[in-house]
Amino acid sequence: QVQLVESGGGLVQPGGSLRLSCAASGSIFRSNTMVWYRQAPGNQRELVASITDSGRTNYPDSVKDRFLVSRDNAKNTIYLQMNSLKPEDTAVYYCNRLWNKWDWGQGTQVTVSS
Repeated sequence: QVQLVESGGGLVQPGGSLRLSCAASGSIFRSNTMVWYRQAPGNQRELVASITDSGRTNYPDSVKDRFLVSRDNAKNTIYLQMNSLKPEDTAVYYCNRLWNKWDWGQGTQVTVSS
């Protein structure tokens, strides 16, 4: 079973930046479309970025032009560069593949507050 480990979260002021990482065990990582999700208290988990095995990316309007997803298949890792952070970006951030989800990792908390 693939294990997912997210890291890089923290407390940041509005307008600041953070870079999240998600490391996955297992060699099948590179053939999967990977997705970053987030979940704020009381809200459903929502998709914030996806990247295909070939590197094509997609974002919802809420984060477009602020977030950038990338992957390093050699390291079985995806990244989420988050810029111009807003208080509404506060959430626990998770990664997983798009289809046939693996077990969820623990996520990484991102708090945007002054």
